[in-house]
Amino acid sequence: MQSFLSSSLFPPAAAKLVASVSVAAGTGARNSGGAVIAVVPRRSAAGGGGRCVAYASSSSPAVNTAEAGVVVPATMKAWAYDDYGDASVLRLDEAVAVPAVGEDQVLVRVAAAALNPVDSKRRAGKFKATDSPLPTVPGYDVAGVVVKIGSKVKSIKEGDEVYGNINEKALEGPKQSGSLAEYTAVEEKLLALKPKNLDFAQAAGLPLAIETAHEGLERAGFSAGKSILVLGGAGGVGSLAIQLAKHVFGASKVAATASTPKLELLKSLGADVAIDYTKENFDEQPEKYDVVFDAVGNKLSLAAERPTKQQTPSASPDNASSFWGSGQGEKAVKVVKEGGSVVVLTGAVTPPGFRFVVTSDGSVLQKLNPYLESGKVKPLVDTKGPFAFSQTVEAFSYLETGRATGKVIISPIP
Repeated sequence: MQSFLSSSLFPPAAAKLVASVSVAAGTGARNSGGAVIAVVPRRSAAGGGGRCVAYASSSSPAVNTAEAGVVVPATMKAWAYDDYGDASVLRLDEAVAVPAVGEDQVLVRVAAAALNPVDSKRRAGKFKATDSPLPTVPGYDVAGVVVKIGSKVKSIKEGDEVYGNINEKALEGPKQSGSLAEYTAVEEKLLALKPKNLDFAQAAGLPLAIETAHEGLERAGFSAGKSILVLGGAGGVGSLAIQLAKHVFGASKVAATASTPKLELLKSLGADVAIDYTKENFDEQPEKYDVVFDAVGNKLSLAAERPTKQQTPSASPDNASSFWGSGQGEKAVKVVKEGGSVVVLTGAVTPPGFRFVVTSDGSVLQKLNPYLESGKVKPLVDTKGPFAFSQTVEAFSYLETGRATGKVIISPIP
């Protein structure tokens, strides 16, 4: 695999090891996996010592973030691919240049990252027309500690524990250097302070999914007193759509679908009615709903996935249904009330259904933090994880089976 060190985006870093900087005990923050993040967080966390290696390079010098008590190395470990394909194209590169920080960005020392269907679709080459250049470090969701800030950053400080979706638009020029790495650079406006009661792994699984659920509900005009049916309620987006509808928007009634073993989970999330799709056809239910939120296809495709001008379903090697996944938009319209809406994350759209491209927004996360910190809204992490950083390929393969309950997490990093 071509090393990122030969990429114009990731300039060569000197191989000479200059220093190994010890961080004083009690100034580190530990993530949920026990890995030490060598900074002084503005929020208190379990203390611990750590080490950080600094490299010297004329083109990519080590950055001394003295206020946070850490020396950022010039290079880092990261998962990357320089060709499109299945999970086997991923390679662990141990000498990727740490990304530069723009004036409106912060550098995050990554503690945990989550996998999303968009990562798999992007790696497979579905969005070549609007993708960033290869080689690429994948990863949208991140949770970690800020170790450097740009000159125009105002609300985030070094040492803050943050989380967010690092790409404002999922398909329009996503970052070449993503979150499956030791460090990632992110615009301040895309991040929020991590909820105090959540560990890094739990927080990492929230951003893209909760932003998608929230934006879908808002676009559907959902509000207090309305009813909703969530298709695929045990998935990353579906589980959060249930909780937001019930505990944030004030739904009068929440129904959701899942397989037999997951019905009790739906009820614990706030569903008033749990429908076993292996035994019942949801579209044959007598009751109709103000909003139907179809999150089923999200397990196979991107929340808000859409073809580009150069890549329409008809132009794809696959037919339209296989390109879009397994959405149930046509069935959903049968159970929506007159004047209601159907949120379709993937699949054919039948009016009044609609799709949208989710926009990452740290202010949405900040607004939802009180619900997370009170426990009214809870992250759902698949029990097979968190996966170790070294198991990233296995984690992707598991995600792509479509069997995950909640989010697939990578932690600690590295």
